[in-house]
Amino acid sequence: MAIRTKSVSAGDWRTLETFWNVTTTAFFQAPPGAEIKIRYSGWWFGVDRQRQTLDGENIKRLVVSPWSVFTARIQIRVKQNTNVLYDVEPGNVAVMPPSIHF
Repeated sequence: MAIRTKSVSAGDWRTLETFWNVTTTAFFQAPPGAEIKIRYSGWWFGVDRQRQTLDGENIKRLVVSPWSVFTARIQIRVKQNTNVLYDVEPGNVAVMPPSIHF
């Protein structure tokens, strides 16, 4: 389990983690109203996947897929400056949310 905390500024999309050529799963719960997504990008293109909004109660999961042969960025957008607590785990097969409360 790799619980991480990052300070995030309000406004545009902010990158929390960057991956290349791996499969990874991340779990988020708060802050309520924050949006999360995965941004895959290559030399001439970019595409967003798995965009979700956090509600502060339910755990949301993002899975970086084999698309990460391109750069994969886990990103968040928040309404006010805040610290974000999230979990990052290697792989995606049978990876369940952490058994701790965020």
